[in-house]
Amino acid sequence: MKLLAESIIELLKLKRVDYGDVRVVKIEDEYVFVRNGIVENVVRSHSEGIGVRVLVNGAWGFASVSMLSIKDAQEAVENALEIAHSLGGIARLAELTKEEVFVDSYSSSFNKDPFKVSLEDKIDLLLKVDEALKRKYVIRRFSALEFRDFRQVFASTEGSLIEQRFIDSGAYIKATAARNEEVQERSFSNVLRKGYEYIEELELVKKAEQLAEEAVELLNAPLCPEGEMDVILMPDQMALQIHESIGHALELDRVIGFEASYAGTSFATIDKLNTFRYGSEKLNVVQDSTISCGLGTFGYDDEGVKAQKVPLIKDGILVGYLSSRETAHYIGRKSSGAARAQDWSRIPIVRMTNINLQPSDNSLEEMIQSTKKGLLLKTNKSWSIDDKRLNFQFGTEIGYLIENGKIKTVVRNPSYTGITPLFWASLEMVGNESEFELYGITNCGKGEPGQSMRVGHGSPPCKFKNIKVLPSR
Repeated sequence: MKLLAESIIELLKLKRVDYGDVRVVKIEDEYVFVRNGIVENVVRSHSEGIGVRVLVNGAWGFASVSMLSIKDAQEAVENALEIAHSLGGIARLAELTKEEVFVDSYSSSFNKDPFKVSLEDKIDLLLKVDEALKRKYVIRRFSALEFRDFRQVFASTEGSLIEQRFIDSGAYIKATAARNEEVQERSFSNVLRKGYEYIEELELVKKAEQLAEEAVELLNAPLCPEGEMDVILMPDQMALQIHESIGHALELDRVIGFEASYAGTSFATIDKLNTFRYGSEKLNVVQDSTISCGLGTFGYDDEGVKAQKVPLIKDGILVGYLSSRETAHYIGRKSSGAARAQDWSRIPIVRMTNINLQPSDNSLEEMIQSTKKGLLLKTNKSWSIDDKRLNFQFGTEIGYLIENGKIKTVVRNPSYTGITPLFWASLEMVGNESEFELYGITNCGKGEPGQSMRVGHGSPPCKFKNIKVLPSR
């Protein structure tokens, strides 16, 4: 892979492009599915290819090929050059920030390679999980394991040559309970940049037992109340709240209009940088591709920019954006290292890495005790947000009604709604470091043609004042 990348760069130099880079990528995926006691499917897939990007007279050209040979690479180079020349004078002129050049290698940390764990052991674990999901009224049981081995060599005409490898492991569990016309679900899902040891740490059988009990309990639970009240969001729901109302809103290509036709733009325009109050003083959010085990953790992005931790919101004020080498100059800064591509077949665009809400000094217990009337909400069930990332409504699988500082009862079908800056302005308490949890999202969609990216979000529990809640329909 390395020699092939170097050969392609030499070819690009001969073509006298203003800038060129190549990514040589190999991906191994494995999925194991069990449904209602039956091994439904085992999927193993392999993908490899070359993505070539060139910049000629301010116009981009990109081409890819699903073969790892110098002949196929030459074809990709010629196709990329043809596209760049054809766009000259038509496309907007691209300008890249000056960045440091690196020759390096990086591997995510893992203790146990999941691809060396036997399929029999994985199936045996899922069958035990399935057995633990069995309860009266549980009509559907689902569990799955997911693993990825991602290898890439990046090289550029500027001199960068970077080898990277990532190992990801994850699990999914879902219990569906029904009685008469009432149907309720409880689920768990997470994928982190760790080895098989993460699957062992999860204690999936114990987790399955709890989820099944909660799914059945929801069948008899009262409906979520309606009105304005305090809301405590647990880290799994905070992950999606951050993703939709902060992460996407602060992607700089959205902000300046590059993504308008497909994924929408953003209310957080560049004139607001360093002046706009995004939320309360309790709100501190960073883009962090250096944190251990996040799905957005790496050594270098897909433009060879080194991983970094960049403030996005500080004490409630908007102070940064996720950017690439092409977009960063619009705000007079260097790239934040957020240019990423799904695989060899897609061009790098601005994507989330790990967008994390920094912990403070409160505890979940303090949040509950300080709540006269409110809801504690866990696990996203549904979501909707407008194309400027302003108006949203989220539903969760389960809620807990709090009265006079104590949890009174479980409630079913809870949802809440808000407007992004007003919602974050209501942030009153932020959990501590010991309650901080990291979640991975494997299917963040963006771009034309579409790309599905792996990103991460970390947060402790958080409490919000006077949020509108209502039962989901």
